[in-house]
Amino acid sequence: MMKTALTIAGSDCSGGAGIQADLKTMTANGVYGMSAITALTAQNTTGVSGILEVTPGFLAMQLDSVFTDIVPDAVKIGMVSSAALIGVIAQKLKQYDAKNIVLDPVMVATSGARLIGEDAISSLTAQLMPLAMLVTPNIPEAEVLTGNEIRTPSDMEHAAQQISGTYGCAVLLKGGHSLSDANDYLCAGALGQWLFGKRIDNPNTHGTGCTLSSAIAANLAKGYTIEAAVTRAKQYLSGALAAMLDLGSGSGPVHHGFDLHSEYAEN
Repeated sequence: MMKTALTIAGSDCSGGAGIQADLKTMTANGVYGMSAITALTAQNTTGVSGILEVTPGFLAMQLDSVFTDIVPDAVKIGMVSSAALIGVIAQKLKQYDAKNIVLDPVMVATSGARLIGEDAISSLTAQLMPLAMLVTPNIPEAEVLTGNEIRTPSDMEHAAQQISGTYGCAVLLKGGHSLSDANDYLCAGALGQWLFGKRIDNPNTHGTGCTLSSAIAANLAKGYTIEAAVTRAKQYLSGALAAMLDLGSGSGPVHHGFDLHSEYAEN
């Protein structure tokens, strides 16, 4: 029987991030993908021009519809920008005893701009992070979660250990090009390990965080350990970036849109 995964996240009309990237990733990684949409966005690779949140009641209906019919083997949570929606997600995940939860705590844009308010951050840390098997913050998000600056690989290790110890979840702290190239630090329980990667000179990186967390969820759904799921997901993302698919002719950066999933699929 085919394994299943649910993404709870916002929609990206340009197809490169959000639930669109998640569903493409899940399909390419050999699981059946489902979605519960937290918000509609008007965005492309150059920025977000509008966000329209769903109501908490409608999000609850989406989650009920999924869990009462096709129970997901893993759940990925992406952009959730309000405390009310976070509360609904936490309630439903507990109600249905959801398994293999991967939380991508979307808080800070690449530009450094905060994407959610303090009340939503408090709700996310209090209600969702304790439910997660794995959390995948980038460095700015880890700085928010720990209250400390992260400037060195040693800082990354300490931050991941602090987050893991505080919330009782495994942590994949993504280094990013600004600090440790494509090297990430995985803290799972008492164990920590560096996952080294080669930087790929590709400007089309819109949606990479969504893709990585969804690939991890897909591999957890298939029964892989956290370490194996993360390793396979990093390999998948590297292959997707290396494919260098160019879709656009506009004036801004051209995202690969992860339609290259059809070019780099892993069963």
